Amino acid sequence: MTEGYLYDEIIKEFGRRFIRDIPIPNTISTNLNKIFALRDYQIEAFQRFICYFKEHASFKVKPSHLLYNMATGSGKTLIMAGLILYLYQQGYRNFLFFVNSTNIIEKTKDNFLKPSATKYLFNQDITIDNRRVNISSVSNFEAVNLNDINIAFTTIQKLHSDLTTLKENAITFEDFRKHKIILIADEAHHMNVSTKSGRELFESWENTVQKIFEQNKENILLEFTATHDYTTQTMVEKYRDKVIFRYDLQEFRNDKFSKDITLVYSDFDLNERILQALILSQYKQDIAAKYRINLKPVILFKAQRTIAQSLENEENFYKLIDSLSSRQIARVRNSKVPIVQEAFRFFADNNINDDQLVERIKRDFRREFCLSVNREAEKEEYQILVNTLEDKDNRIRAIFAVQKLNEGWDVLNLFDIVRCYETRDSGKGKIGSTTMSEAQLIGRGARYFPFVLPEYQDRFRRKFDNDLNHELRVIEELHYHSINDSRYISEIRTALVEEGMLDESEITKHIKLKETFKKTPLYKYGLIYKNKPIKKNYLHVFSFEDLGVNKKNFVHTIATGRGGESAMLNGKKQASIVADETRQDIPLKKIERNIIQSAIARNPFYTFRSLTRFFPNIHSINEFIDSDAYLGGLEITFRGNIYYLKQNKIEKLNAILSLLDEIEAQIRSLSLEELEGSRNFIPSRIHEVFKDKPLKLNKDSVRLAEEEQINHFVSSKDWFAFDSLYGTSEERAFVRMLDSYMEKLRPHYEDIYLIRNEGHFSIYNFSDGKTFQPDFVLFLKEINGQSLTYQLFIEPKGAYLTKHDRWKEDFLKEIKEEFGDKILTFHGEFKYRLIGIPFYNNEDENSFRETLDSALL
Repeated sequence: MTEGYLYDEIIKEFGRRFIRDIPIPNTISTNLNKIFALRDYQIEAFQRFICYFKEHASFKVKPSHLLYNMATGSGKTLIMAGLILYLYQQGYRNFLFFVNSTNIIEKTKDNFLKPSATKYLFNQDITIDNRRVNISSVSNFEAVNLNDINIAFTTIQKLHSDLTTLKENAITFEDFRKHKIILIADEAHHMNVSTKSGRELFESWENTVQKIFEQNKENILLEFTATHDYTTQTMVEKYRDKVIFRYDLQEFRNDKFSKDITLVYSDFDLNERILQALILSQYKQDIAAKYRINLKPVILFKAQRTIAQSLENEENFYKLIDSLSSRQIARVRNSKVPIVQEAFRFFADNNINDDQLVERIKRDFRREFCLSVNREAEKEEYQILVNTLEDKDNRIRAIFAVQKLNEGWDVLNLFDIVRCYETRDSGKGKIGSTTMSEAQLIGRGARYFPFVLPEYQDRFRRKFDNDLNHELRVIEELHYHSINDSRYISEIRTALVEEGMLDESEITKHIKLKETFKKTPLYKYGLIYKNKPIKKNYLHVFSFEDLGVNKKNFVHTIATGRGGESAMLNGKKQASIVADETRQDIPLKKIERNIIQSAIARNPFYTFRSLTRFFPNIHSINEFIDSDAYLGGLEITFRGNIYYLKQNKIEKLNAILSLLDEIEAQIRSLSLEELEGSRNFIPSRIHEVFKDKPLKLNKDSVRLAEEEQINHFVSSKDWFAFDSLYGTSEERAFVRMLDSYMEKLRPHYEDIYLIRNEGHFSIYNFSDGKTFQPDFVLFLKEINGQSLTYQLFIEPKGAYLTKHDRWKEDFLKEIKEEFGDKILTFHGEFKYRLIGIPFYNNEDENSFRETLDSALL
């Protein structure tokens, strides 16, 4: 083994492209709950395991011990669920889930076993290899149903006790010797006391897990943690060949899957800081409601060390609520915190006065809507309430706690944390343990609250990093409230940077429209045409082919019971040969109808109601079976011993079940997007779309390269609308190319303006509604007095990105084909022609110039 971790070794041996091309089995994709759409990194997490499990690799060992190091909130439990499904198909039936905390056990049971739970991870019906599969909770693995997924849930403490003390019905070492078992360890960093200390502790939890894991060479130990130790040398040595996937908090945040952290510090006393948080919480609720987002924001009041302090905070809070007056609200109006000022401006704009605000806060934060989670008994009693805070019928708005929620807390609608103390613990040259604990708590609270908007369909990512002035930006942030202590603020910032929740390399730049451009008729009265996302319409679908299901033949191998041998000759493997293999193509129309109907009845996807969602033009199940446009046009190739196939109804049934599964998987993969882009482009006023705005950029970003030169260049060009340009090298090259192209354009157009699109507007792909924000839009008004204005969407793209974004270029070409010869009129006065231009690439600039020539000259 080289110095790299396992996740590096997999890349070295197989390559990124090989791993990314590994298909996710239907067993995973069709059996996980559809509300948890798989993200790219989660797909890669599965692909890496499949690569390790299925491919011949120099680093694979038995029994297999692997670790997933994934950020809090990144979906570790979903990965567990998917791996359980996959490993069931590989022959495993018994799974042991263990963790160090009882409340995590109860939450995980809900996620794995309770279909009515809001975070249930599986489909209502799990089907693997054409057979319905149940999930059973068991106490041990004796006399279990071998057709079920059998999961034993326990804590590491109880597991250790059960194995070291004889108890009736408890798990024993014999269980792990007799049965091959998948061991799943959550919050696995708690299991490494021996390794971290450098001393072998024979009665430790770590030793117990290692002992049961080694009982059977087919066992697999899967560890999951957000906080793996990569610095202690003994940990490095133990886990170098075990960390199969690493996706840390910084990467998670940079990929926009978390809230952003904002530190809110002031010179107010504690009560005023609490009131400031209450006002912000009401503001967030109202802003969300304005956009029809159902949000009930929650506040956490954090005590320092003791339960007594937390109880004191709670009673102080109730006194504050009971005596709250508009005079106290008015005092908070003096806050210098910008977000608090935004809240008061919003209330004023919506005619919400201080008295009304007092009444709403008193109503929403009554005692029955507040929760203390401090004592162990409280934590167990209220753990369901705490882990279902997003539910519509959960009215909790405030939580009081010390340390009980630092792990295992899965909450999306925590938006404010109030630090109810002012002392800080100096770590004598390093960050104190309390401050690090606070940073970790903030990390848990930074889980993103998912929502969609017509122009932003990715519900799980931040949407306004490039539009920091947008009202909804406030519900993409977690506000951490503290006293204005410069030393503490510095320490908590450092701790958050270390945790990956703050990026010190981020800087804010401002782009502004030139005053000269704001005075132009184009800015004052001009239009920009955009389309919008609409619900997908399948009325044009009259066949599998219309939807994109193109497979006309399905191969089914008949189980013969035969075996084969392979020999090693001269160090090379000789392929085994299956004797007497034959093939026969049989159209579905030739298979007994009752067999086809039986197969359809076994798959709930093929109800008439479900089918008409994708194929609205079918009139009956019989038509779906008989028509050449659907099942009637397909055939199955049976491979193997076909001599008794005519009488073998079971084999035909299995073949049709597999065929239906494959069609279902294709339909689901093709139709995951329920939106499409409208072909009707409608106008908006340019001055309503393009505005000054701040941009959040990394100080090492390529968009800041040559900043001074390019900004000096564009500021001097009357045709460039903004005073600055923060773009890629390809975008800078395009702007300079356009400048040299102006001499061709000037004789034909009286007005020419190029506007940079920094998230100001989006257009939507016709076929699947994917959001596209073209980098530039170019406006040109003809000289001939016809008031005809050309609107061109332009996207500079480096060659290395062209393949990945091919759909965008295809969309631009479709726009040109759809609108190239049409003139759009507005009030009979304004006339526009829309044109999509293929990608600009600096290495093929002449081709782009020729495209412009044909479109504009």
